[in-house]
Amino acid sequence: METRMMNHLIDGLKRAGLRLTPQRVAICRLLAESKDHPTASMIYHALLPQFPTLSLATVYKTLDVLKRLGLVQSLGDAGDGCEHYDADLTPHINLVCVRCHRVSDYVEEAIQQVEQRVAERSGYEIQGARIVYYGLCPTCRNGEKTPQIEEQSSGGVR
Repeated sequence: METRMMNHLIDGLKRAGLRLTPQRVAICRLLAESKDHPTASMIYHALLPQFPTLSLATVYKTLDVLKRLGLVQSLGDAGDGCEHYDADLTPHINLVCVRCHRVSDYVEEAIQQVEQRVAERSGYEIQGARIVYYGLCPTCRNGEKTPQIEEQSSGGVR
């Protein structure tokens, strides 16, 4: 599925008239493969070792085009002041931990049924939805330190 999703993102960039640079292809690959709901900064830092000339502006422009085309969703702020992105447009729930700011997917068949029912009854062609629940993840609930909390307390960059 990741390869199909990556190709879908790349096709969108082509349709938008963007040049398909290796950096933009890598951004699409990372989005398609990521389950972490990355921020622009996370994408930039993950790809920088492979592409030392990559600019943060390229990451933002690529994300903006993909978002405007409806190929990725912006999940907004997860309590960390950063915009998170999701290339998985299938009906699912995003769970956001208010302590460590981790964003996780929760797949629930009933969500797909609700989407179908809404489409049938409203006449809308549903192109996406966002359901977000906020709370404490199991790690934070149990009082364990997560890597993100450890980075924050040691002054590390997320």
